[in-house]
Amino acid sequence: MTPHDWYVENRAAYVARALEPREERLFADHLGRCEECAREVAGLERDLGPLPMAVAPAVPRPGLSHQLADAVLRRPSWWQRAAPGLAAAAVILAAGLGFRERAARSAAEAALSQRDHQLAALRDTLSIIREAQHVVQQDIAMGGYKGGLVIFDDPVTHRWNVVMHGLPAAPADSVYQFWFITRTGMVRSVELRCDSDHPAFATVAMPDTPGPVMGAALTVEPALNRTPEPSGPMLAHVQF
Repeated sequence: MTPHDWYVENRAAYVARALEPREERLFADHLGRCEECAREVAGLERDLGPLPMAVAPAVPRPGLSHQLADAVLRRPSWWQRAAPGLAAAAVILAAGLGFRERAARSAAEAALSQRDHQLAALRDTLSIIREAQHVVQQDIAMGGYKGGLVIFDDPVTHRWNVVMHGLPAAPADSVYQFWFITRTGMVRSVELRCDSDHPAFATVAMPDTPGPVMGAALTVEPALNRTPEPSGPMLAHVQF
C-alpha cells in the first residue's frame, strides 16, 4: 500500500466530514497538490451534496405553555372583577398552547427519527463507496438534460450502490426502472425516482438467479405494466 492509497480510500469520508480534524487538514492540504484526488472529491461532492443532513429545528422548551398561562392568571386583580368569561378564555388559551406544544414536540421527534434514518442510510452508502472495488459510469442524455448512471460494486457484501443523477422527473405514468443483466435474461430491480436537482440513490443486493450478474440497464417503463423484460426506451446499458 502506497501513501497515496490512504487518500484514495478516504475520499468519501472527507466529503462526508467523517475524518478526524487532523486527518481532514492533512487531506485538504493534499487536495491542493493532487489533481486526481481534487477531481474525484469534486465529483463526490456534486453527487452527494443534495443529501439532506440538516438538524431539525429546536422544539419549544417544556412547560412554556404553562408559564404563559400562569402569567395570564397572575395579572393584576383588576380583571378578577370582570366577567367570569375572561377566566374561561385563559383556560382555553392554556389548553390550546399545550396542544400546540405537544404537536410541535411530536413533529420534532418524527423529524429527528427521519434524520437518523437518513444518516444511517448515508453511512451505509458511504461504506459501500469506500469499499467498492469496481465503479461503472455511463452518461445519459434525455430531453435536453445530461445526467448519468453510476454503480459502485462491493464484492464483499455483494451489493451495489446505484446513483442516477441529472435527469428530469420520469414522464407521466412512467418510472425509471433499473435492471440486472444476467446470463439467463434481464431481472427487474428497483424503481429510481429523481429530478434534475436531486439524484436518486439505491442500495441493491444481487438477484437470486442461477447465473452471475453481467451488467445493468436503465429504462423508462409504464408505471402500471410490470413486464418481466424491458419494454420501454433504453437509457443506459453497461457490462461488467
